[in-house]
Amino acid sequence: MPTLAEIRTVPKVLLHDHLDGGLRPRTILELAHETGYHGLPADNEEELTQRLTEGAYRGHLEIYLDAFRHTVGVMQTADALRRVAAECAEDLAADGVVYAEVRFAPELHTERGLSLDEVVEAVLDGFRQGGEGRGIRVYALLTAMRTAARSLEIAELAVRYRDRGVVGFDIAGAEAGWPPSRHLDAFQYIKRENFHITIHAGEGFGLPSIWEAVQWCGTERLGHGVRIVDDIQISQEGNVRLGRLSAYIRDRRIPLEMCPTSNVQTGAAPSIALHPIRLLRQLSFRVTVNTDNRLMSQVTLSSEFHRLATEFGYGWTDIEWLTVNAMKSAFAGFDERLHLINTVIKPGFATARAVSDAVVQVGLLGGPPVGLNAKNHPERVRYSLSSHPPQTLGRRCTSAERFGMMGAGHCSKSGACERG
Repeated sequence: MPTLAEIRTVPKVLLHDHLDGGLRPRTILELAHETGYHGLPADNEEELTQRLTEGAYRGHLEIYLDAFRHTVGVMQTADALRRVAAECAEDLAADGVVYAEVRFAPELHTERGLSLDEVVEAVLDGFRQGGEGRGIRVYALLTAMRTAARSLEIAELAVRYRDRGVVGFDIAGAEAGWPPSRHLDAFQYIKRENFHITIHAGEGFGLPSIWEAVQWCGTERLGHGVRIVDDIQISQEGNVRLGRLSAYIRDRRIPLEMCPTSNVQTGAAPSIALHPIRLLRQLSFRVTVNTDNRLMSQVTLSSEFHRLATEFGYGWTDIEWLTVNAMKSAFAGFDERLHLINTVIKPGFATARAVSDAVVQVGLLGGPPVGLNAKNHPERVRYSLSSHPPQTLGRRCTSAERFGMMGAGHCSKSGACERG
């Protein structure tokens, strides 16, 4: 199983990350001082982090979102927005992300007189500054708040900046009671302009929200989409039956922007172990892995992958599959997506796999080689062998090891199960 450090080294793709959910605590404190924001619940990094993350353990979306009033509160000047965006790009690049679409709601950053255009320009400038020379491409998704009435205005703003770094339009906020169809005029405008749509749906509300997002609003991706599992039936014998909506989502390859840790914290999933991402991956839905809010959830994209690897036994094949899924689902142009898959992502995973295949746990060989002190080198010894221990090559993986209730696969020397 890949370690967290190893996962950090491979190229990754992030489609669902909120700019105001990923600030550095020190930056929040410094911006509060610079901008005169006096509403912070603490005046030091440790306590501030604790206060901004405590809502993540309450199991409710609205409580989880409460911390954003503080991050948004310090993001009301062009310089602040530029700094936050630049640091976002820097932090993602340091985590091995090579492509990211980061979303924010321009309407939330105008309290001190910035125009919507000035907000967008400051953020895009920050992304360019922070990403320069770091091997990452960061694009913006403009989000309209579903509880407000400015969605058409934000949609027009997104289209206006489509050739300058904005790649799509989104709506977010409290889901229950605020269906996506309330913003139908905005989505119709986006479609007329041949632009891109992703919609938060199936996180704080169920199947009706997903159905409206797909069938009324024409979304190309689903932000979270966790509740699609409500339309999947599994018998006691392990037989799976997809409902009409879930079958449509899978057949049309509509991507699911899943954020495992956040989904558990907001109550959309009961635990990582019971998160539907495992089942949906087994059923070949277009699943992607994302962070949502790196500060509030205290995650990185690498840590999210590592949690799945630890919980479900995911290996390089699984992580690469999920990464390629995300790159295929990105709103960048086809040529750019194909270039990144073929020249960055696949070679990066091939390298990681080759390195892992040359490293075997000492205990798997019954002891260290002659001349090696096991006490001084208890963790790893390099060999030109497969990452599978010799006794497992060619045997069938059990359901608990790989496929859960979906049955078993067959191991090959590459460590990739044929059913993956």
